[in-house]
Amino acid sequence: MPSQRSTTADKFIVDRRKPHRNSDVARAVRKTRDRLSQQAGNPDFDRELLKLHARAMIGGAIIVPLLVLATAATGLFAGVGKAIGVWALLILICYAIVVFMARRVDRTEAAELNPLQTHRDFLIGHFLCGLGWAWFAWLGCDACQVDQFQLAKAVVLLLAMAATAITASSLRGALLATFAVPVAAYAYAGARQWMPVELIMAGLLIVSLPFFAYVARRLNRSSLMLLSFRSEKDALIAELDTAKSMSDEARRRAEDANLAKSRFLASMSHELRTPLNAILGFSEVMANEVLGPMSNPTYRDYARDVHDSGQHLLDLINEILDLSRIEAGRYQLNEEPMMLLSVVEDCCHMMELKARNKEIRIIQDFEHALPRLFADERAVRQIALNLLSNAIKFTGTGGEIRVRVGWTAGGGQYFSVKDNGPGIPEDEIPVVLSAFGQGSIAIKSAEQGTGLGLPIVQSLLAMHGGEFELHSKLREGTEAIAIFPLSRVMEELPALPTRAVAARRR
Repeated sequence: MPSQRSTTADKFIVDRRKPHRNSDVARAVRKTRDRLSQQAGNPDFDRELLKLHARAMIGGAIIVPLLVLATAATGLFAGVGKAIGVWALLILICYAIVVFMARRVDRTEAAELNPLQTHRDFLIGHFLCGLGWAWFAWLGCDACQVDQFQLAKAVVLLLAMAATAITASSLRGALLATFAVPVAAYAYAGARQWMPVELIMAGLLIVSLPFFAYVARRLNRSSLMLLSFRSEKDALIAELDTAKSMSDEARRRAEDANLAKSRFLASMSHELRTPLNAILGFSEVMANEVLGPMSNPTYRDYARDVHDSGQHLLDLINEILDLSRIEAGRYQLNEEPMMLLSVVEDCCHMMELKARNKEIRIIQDFEHALPRLFADERAVRQIALNLLSNAIKFTGTGGEIRVRVGWTAGGGQYFSVKDNGPGIPEDEIPVVLSAFGQGSIAIKSAEQGTGLGLPIVQSLLAMHGGEFELHSKLREGTEAIAIFPLSRVMEELPALPTRAVAARRR
């Protein structure tokens, strides 16, 4: 049989078994990510790429100058002449200018940057550095061995191209602006002399330039992807923060409204009960003709109707107040040792007359010799009366109700109320377990009720650390089980020895 277990009286029915994932939102996020990752010329991303390039140039400011200094020192030692020293000075000045521009861009806020102007300035700086490398490619050395010098120049140019491809990958066109002219100058110088080594190295440089450009473009795209992901993450974080703020505000308002409702009901309990008690008392006096007979019997029937309606209204007010106190955390348990078997048996006797009027049999199936429970007897009695009242209300004439009390598998204690009534449809069990919820059978049969009995049972059991289970199947009946945990079961202590036994022991 389908079963439902709940430990709280939810006012709103939420199926927590289903995964709550908004597929439309996920699809929109995926489309946005693809669009951002493939979009070029985004001003915000251009600014971020310029900032990344500036940081990369500052972080790698020592790499190329070290290569230049090492090359100049080696050239001076090899006898190239003062020209290589002048070259080293000029190219270091060019790189210093680029680093200075990078520091200025890094210190400027991204929103204040002009992407086109800054991009152009960087390309001009790299082009000036490229002119320095073109001079280096054009240099000759009559005093050196020609093959070794040309080979060394090619190796230095390859190292400089690799370093620039990595450090300047965030700036589109930086590698070509820097080394297109040097590679052309080296190829032209090699073609003039028509030496095999120079031709091979020139071809290697010509092939290496588009390869390093491809590497730089891939690194640039990776940087763009990372920026798009970061932008998407920031947008999602902002949306989550907004949703969290709205949720916190809604929760605060709901808590304030719930507290105001509980305070209102608590303060109005006396004002509501006092006139109701007067109505009940006077209508009962009139219906029973305590002060004398009534000439018109219709008035006597009206008095009974007034008394029954007032009693129903009083029960409704009491249940609403009980549930409000439980939700507000003001329901105090008066815990003491009690016998669950005795309380359930008393409740069965109390409901016996009501069941006999509908020709319903109450069968008691109790396990005896159960130890005491440490619980609130009034709350346990209310749980038992609510379950028995529901069973009698929805069991047809001539039906049967079986009440069980016994041990649970975990060492706790339970009592169950099982009827052979019409049962509850599976999809209506969450409705029945919610506050003010009534099933379709209760609505069709026009049974009087507030829909608060089972939520109160759930809440009282939750305050005791217990559980409530509802098993039902349509046209086969319903079984409600109240379970008290092992921690509520009290162990029996051994009896104290009498004086005679104590004397014998001495």
